[in-house]
Amino acid sequence: MSWLPARAAAPHGGELVERIPPPDRLADLKAKAASLPTLSVDRRVLSDLRMLGMGAYSPLTGFMGRADYHRVVHEMRLASGLVWPLPVTLPVSGDDAARLRGCGQVALAYRGRRVAVVDVEEVYRPDKNEEAFQVYGTTDTRHPGVQALLEQGDWYVAGPVTVLDLALEEEGDLAPYFLWPRQTRRLFRERGWRTVVAFQTRNPIHRAHEYLQKCALEMVDGLLIHPLAGATKEDDLDAPTRFRCYLRLIDGYFPKERVLLAAFPASMRYAGPREAVFHALCRKNYGCTHFIVGRDHAGVGSFYGTFDAQRIFDRFTPEELGIIPLKFDHAFYCRACGGMATARTCPHGSGSRVALSGTRVRELLRRGERLPEEFTRPEVAEVLLASAAQSRAGAGR
Repeated sequence: MSWLPARAAAPHGGELVERIPPPDRLADLKAKAASLPTLSVDRRVLSDLRMLGMGAYSPLTGFMGRADYHRVVHEMRLASGLVWPLPVTLPVSGDDAARLRGCGQVALAYRGRRVAVVDVEEVYRPDKNEEAFQVYGTTDTRHPGVQALLEQGDWYVAGPVTVLDLALEEEGDLAPYFLWPRQTRRLFRERGWRTVVAFQTRNPIHRAHEYLQKCALEMVDGLLIHPLAGATKEDDLDAPTRFRCYLRLIDGYFPKERVLLAAFPASMRYAGPREAVFHALCRKNYGCTHFIVGRDHAGVGSFYGTFDAQRIFDRFTPEELGIIPLKFDHAFYCRACGGMATARTCPHGSGSRVALSGTRVRELLRRGERLPEEFTRPEVAEVLLASAAQSRAGAGR
């Protein structure tokens, strides 16, 4: 690779942009927010607020106005020209849009608690079908990202955000894992990691994931296992169970001094190639120099080609991305080889390869059957079986 960082990656745009005020201002700002018009927001918007507040969306300061939105949708760049592949917007209903015209500020509330204030600069109506087609490559409502987009309000409110409350108490035992970019950067420095690879996942880690991570760990100083902890599809496994899997795997099969586990606050958009670039740029803000891009990264169903999420990185120069994508083929356990492999290294047919779809995994777990050791470590399988049994018991009540 011709371009290699000499130190931890600079934040996207040059500096971390955190949208949470200092503690000595919080009380006054919260008191002011109590007197403002209020909008209720869902978990997806809360995820965006957390990302903005912590600086993970640097250089964004809030929800996108027309100029940024239009260029992101059509060109994957902000109005300034900086690479940014996904719109970050605050959708509202027509009634709320009318109510907010002329308002200087609006408070955002999650489950009744005011979590942020938006300085309202614009209220505009986007072409959501065009957004769906450009961002997701389809307007098919069977795509979960398209469905979520079209079910939201038809208007967008734009402006800088001041985050007053990350609402991390909602996350229970996972709250300590929601590290800010400045915290991960500090930990990387303290551990002497000049190069760090990030691994994105919304699923429990299985042997193929472990293989990719260890291949990457041969090239860099440290590994950030950074599972997504925002909203996902209803049939995706819950975050606490996934974290228990990661902890068991790290405890038994990784050099702990070279691995950091943290929560990524974003919600899944299932935007495939564009979301792969988004995931990489956000991890750049966390201080990572490399990012693992596997087969059908951030994809869903058959909406994207197997390697579309890898090819999209070729549209940008290494310098404007500022983080190195590590592109891996699909990994699996090959019984004939007697170990993990990919199609690039294994000469044997599919009959020798152990690879389970997400649907097949859920089916086995629903029946209380143990997953093959070639697919996932026994310790991880135990966690998944226990979670499935708990779900069955709850459904039977």
